[in-house]
Amino acid sequence: MARQLDEQMSGRFAVGRRLRVLDVGMGRGVQALRLARAGHRVTGVERDAETVAAARDALAREPEGIRERMRVLEGDGRDTGVHFLPGSFDVVLCHGMLLYVEEPDPLLAGLARMLAPGGLLSLLVGNGDALAMRPGLRGEWSAALAAFDGGETGPAALPPSRTPADGETAPARPRGGVRADRLATLTAKLAGIGAPLRAWYGVRVFTDAAGAPAGPGVAPDGDLAALLAAEERAGRTDPYRAVAALLHLCGVRG
Repeated sequence: MARQLDEQMSGRFAVGRRLRVLDVGMGRGVQALRLARAGHRVTGVERDAETVAAARDALAREPEGIRERMRVLEGDGRDTGVHFLPGSFDVVLCHGMLLYVEEPDPLLAGLARMLAPGGLLSLLVGNGDALAMRPGLRGEWSAALAAFDGGETGPAALPPSRTPADGETAPARPRGGVRADRLATLTAKLAGIGAPLRAWYGVRVFTDAAGAPAGPGVAPDGDLAALLAAEERAGRTDPYRAVAALLHLCGVRG
């Protein structure tokens, strides 16, 4: 995710430019802190009070210059219009939050309004076109068959105890599993809110069902560098990226 995001940011903004970044559903602030360390001004929004406290604790341990560039707010993420003026940010991140929002359209529209012209919107979503992949690769045939008819919601999109963005404990799932989105549907929605899709990647192509019983993402041979290289290559290569557990979509405000 970090490599993909950096690729899109460097392709859109001048080298050395200090960007205004909004991270909605920031979790413990892994991406937000990384971008603040890189010199950007970052606002993180997270609704869970315990997670907000952990993010603020992590920020407090950073050097003064980084602390001055980042702020952490407790909020739902769907009320951005209350806190910020339209066009306030150059980059808006929403990594994983759409998995837990039953009606994503108002949130997407609000995120797009926060972008300045030419701004980058980065989304991480469940892949609704590949819900049967994980149970199928694990030999869970009944679950795989059910996932084919599961629409854009299903428990196959994520393992039960990990978040997509930073490997922390996930919030409770909605009844019936997390949401997932189809690429064609989100492409149309992004065009409709004025932030058309410019690039997309697969995330967790190979690792989502790998490593059992040690857990997803564990390299059997212990070669983490090779695992990351294989995932990065697959995440930008057809047909592999289309069957990833998650999709990273990047839209640009017109």
